[in-house]
Amino acid sequence: MDPTTAVARLVPGHVGPLVRTLFVSADEDPAAGVADDRPVPVARLVVFRGEKPALTDEDLERLAERLLEPAEPDEAALMPVAGALARTLAALATSELDDWQAVRLRPGDFAQRMRAAVPDVEHGLSDDCRALYRAVLDIVAVHILHFFTRRSDFVARTLVEETRRLAELAAGQDGADAGDEPARHEALPDDGPLPAGAAPDEAAFEARYARDVAVLHNHLTIFGIDLAHSPDSWPLDAAYLGLQCERGQPEMSGQRTRERRDPGPQAPPVPAEQALAGLDRVLVRGVAGSGKTTLLQWLAVGTARAELPPALSAELAGRVPFLLPVRRFAAHSGIPSPDGFLDAMGHPGADAQPAGWAERVLRAGRGLLLVDGVDEAPEDDRELLRTRLREWTSRYPGNVWLVTSRPSAVPEDWLASDGFTELRLAPMSREDVAAFIQRWHRAAAQQSPADLDRLGHYERTLLNAVRITRDLGRLATNPLMCGLLCALHRDRRGYLPNGRKELYDAGLSMLLERRDRERAMVPTDAIDLPRQPKVQLLQKLAHWMLVNGRSEMDRDVAVETLARHLPAIPDASRQGDAEDVYRHLLNRTGLLRETTPGTVDFVHRTFQDYLAARATVQQHDFALLLDHAHHTEWEDVIRMAVALARPDECAQLLNGLLAPHAGVRAAEARHRKLLAAACLEHATELDPEVRWRVQRFTRDMMRPTTPAGARALGWIGPIVLEMLPDPATATNAEAYLLALTATSIGDDMAIDYLTGLRERPHLDVRAQLASAWRKYDTERYAREIIAHLDDTELYFPVSDLEELHALRRLGGRPHLQIAGRFTPDQLIEGIAAGPLTRLWLSYDLGVPMDWLTAFPHLDTLLIGSRLPRPSGVPDGIEVVEL
Repeated sequence: MDPTTAVARLVPGHVGPLVRTLFVSADEDPAAGVADDRPVPVARLVVFRGEKPALTDEDLERLAERLLEPAEPDEAALMPVAGALARTLAALATSELDDWQAVRLRPGDFAQRMRAAVPDVEHGLSDDCRALYRAVLDIVAVHILHFFTRRSDFVARTLVEETRRLAELAAGQDGADAGDEPARHEALPDDGPLPAGAAPDEAAFEARYARDVAVLHNHLTIFGIDLAHSPDSWPLDAAYLGLQCERGQPEMSGQRTRERRDPGPQAPPVPAEQALAGLDRVLVRGVAGSGKTTLLQWLAVGTARAELPPALSAELAGRVPFLLPVRRFAAHSGIPSPDGFLDAMGHPGADAQPAGWAERVLRAGRGLLLVDGVDEAPEDDRELLRTRLREWTSRYPGNVWLVTSRPSAVPEDWLASDGFTELRLAPMSREDVAAFIQRWHRAAAQQSPADLDRLGHYERTLLNAVRITRDLGRLATNPLMCGLLCALHRDRRGYLPNGRKELYDAGLSMLLERRDRERAMVPTDAIDLPRQPKVQLLQKLAHWMLVNGRSEMDRDVAVETLARHLPAIPDASRQGDAEDVYRHLLNRTGLLRETTPGTVDFVHRTFQDYLAARATVQQHDFALLLDHAHHTEWEDVIRMAVALARPDECAQLLNGLLAPHAGVRAAEARHRKLLAAACLEHATELDPEVRWRVQRFTRDMMRPTTPAGARALGWIGPIVLEMLPDPATATNAEAYLLALTATSIGDDMAIDYLTGLRERPHLDVRAQLASAWRKYDTERYAREIIAHLDDTELYFPVSDLEELHALRRLGGRPHLQIAGRFTPDQLIEGIAAGPLTRLWLSYDLGVPMDWLTAFPHLDTLLIGSRLPRPSGVPDGIEVVEL
């Protein structure tokens, strides 16, 4: 019995009317004449007190049973939970609270008060029954408090904000506090409620703030969709492509002893909303362009609009979102206090917020804190940020916290001791890439109907190119790169450059040189610069940000920086002063933006890093790169610098990374050597002696000792495959770590190395190889890896129809994991029915399970974490909840 699933069935239309029967209405209350002028004791409002109560103890038990009916508890749980719930409701007749005091409490705190009035109420309940009792009571508490606000004009008028929030909770999914431990919630500050005159103003401001958040963050840039008469960004609800997350593995509770093991290698990525469900402290890691900021925008907009998916509505409904970009903390030399949140966000209505409003939101546990880009804080400031996060989460319990970072910017488990769960944004799968390309071309066709046929052709050829061209497949792993590929493919009429350097060069050409020409734009100011001067000037801004450890700069600093360099660029200096040139670069390049009045940054950190690398190489300032090579925020800059440098300069950089460096600790020296290995694939021409030295210095580092270290090696890229040890000589534990490293490299070159592990009998090794299928060419991986894996106790994941049909052609397997979205008909057609004995569902198919009768030998159905318990499961099939 899963309490979360059970209470999800308690819809407002069922709970609300039953709760109202517990109390007298305003018309029935003898004190109705004064009800609008003062609080009323809760004990006087219940209908089961006095000599002739309207509800007897037996009536209360029957009402409790009716409350539980939609939750469908089993017989062993129904009676004891109903009895405990009835006793708790009966204790309201002796409550010392009045309705005004009750509504000042959060629902979770009010439910705790109710439980405390019957100290032994949970005695004798099983763990499952206790969890169900608490979850249902939390929902009942929401409706009781909502009833008090509707019944009493005094309460509704005095506590405007709580009235609004309780109405939202009661009208939506009532479980915002369901299942929460009491310690997570905190009542309003002890200094009493807001003054009567301030509360309406605060409620009005909060409603206005929610509308502003929805407008300010409801946009997503799709690179290249900036055609004539069209915007360069699109509404999130039209353009957002659902991101997927990888996370720690669930406890395999309820399974047989022989199955109790860490199923880590098999855990498939799941939609972000499913991965985030039920979590209140999360650190999300993702590479540049993977969609970290977009994910937080989507959460902020959905929360502000109260338009969240069901998996998140219980936890986030009614919360106040604060999207806090860390780069602005760095820009203003400090992490803000709550009253400074709106200023840090660049919110235009910051000056209008009531004094102390953000502090009260956090103290009431109603906040959604979205802290974006830990990696954009200077490295020395990150520990200060962690300290502040620790203080915030301790001081303001009950809020939800999501923090994002590039993967290597902070250590593994950086916030684990503070209760944060780590998630990783998964690289886009083949299906995600195809969906993005199709959506991009549909969006382009809407703005240019005359090009419909040509765009259809471009879509088909690009889909094919990404599938069969190795370099393109390696680049198309996140939304930023996919958008750039789509834009360039169209801009170049079906031709795409190979390699990351060539791709960025082509992207700059498109944005700086051809953008206005293709849009038939005439100059909108007195400046008409060719591409190269624009690149040179943008490089100066990017270089300043790099040297100063910033991701944005003050507008005045940007103008001053341009003024210093304009005399050296005649094409620009003769057309206007620094202010004119700045406005031209801001308005006409598509690379700069003013996120708030007075500050400017690049549209994406990737472009800033690339331009900074160009500037550094042109200045021959390799000492600067080597002095900072152990800082994670310089990694991409150095890799791009190697791609841009001449052969002798590449040798200088790589030798410098290998050499001892003053002030560098042992762990940082190791990181520098690994960075040298990662740079090898970017060097188009390099002295073989230098390449050999890099490989010799790093070969001994290629024996990972922990799973985190094994995955980190995959960051280096395909070059690491040349340096990994022979898997034939590895122990089982070492072989598992080598499999982790090799499968972290999303390149088909890894298949050749993995063939050396495919005969291993160890379950963890086999499971890791099976779980990596989605990263590689389906047919080749099926032929060279999947077909050779011993299927004993191994679950084979299938994430798309190609994999499903490939596995059927191999004769099927006894244990399957459904790691993608399928219909029952697709599964019936695609699964070889004969061998199948166990089926693991990682996705909710949303239908009854009676279709499982198509598999006569199926005896076990495993249900992934947080999925609802299925209905219609045929007799003889055991359901195991993970």
